[in-house]
Amino acid sequence: MKIEPIVLMGSQVCLVPLSRVHVADLAIAGNQASIWTYMRNGTVDSPEKMLDFVEDLLELQARGTDQPFAVIHLPTAKAIGMTRYIGIDPANRSLEIGGTWYGVEYQRSGVNSEAKLLLLQHAFETLGCIRVQFKTDLSNKCSQRAIERIGAVREGVLRDHIILPGGTIRSSVFFSILAAEWPAVKQRLTGLVRSY
Repeated sequence: MKIEPIVLMGSQVCLVPLSRVHVADLAIAGNQASIWTYMRNGTVDSPEKMLDFVEDLLELQARGTDQPFAVIHLPTAKAIGMTRYIGIDPANRSLEIGGTWYGVEYQRSGVNSEAKLLLLQHAFETLGCIRVQFKTDLSNKCSQRAIERIGAVREGVLRDHIILPGGTIRSSVFFSILAAEWPAVKQRLTGLVRSY
């Protein structure tokens, strides 16, 4: 399993390797404080903070642990958010999809369903993953519903898992999709994407 930067094209969005050229669009898309409530990196509320955030993600990419994507909204050709492969584990043919956020106006619009379809299809059908996992804050009920909606199985809670900026201690809910479950999940996600 070799993770390399790749473009994943959909009908509403295109996932492209994250780069510094996306900073201006992402700073505009991410200018709502509500986006960052549950994010581990804290609030990214200026172009300077967005540049620092992008630089940090590119460093993780260089280490081989993450593959970050800018989510490009095809009708506007603007970067409207980010997502990424995290915790890439080639020996165990697994990875996590996370770090996902979108501008407020693109939430609950079909963008996330299509982005997840593209990421999961690539993970299972090209990379040969046997497991893809997701995690979210135990108090983020909206994110939990969204993950369950795509067909991921809730596995459990890691209590007091992460210390967030500002000192809040977060418990994390873990979900997964296994290779054997992917055909049914793909059918479900394809239907969700078509319904928008």
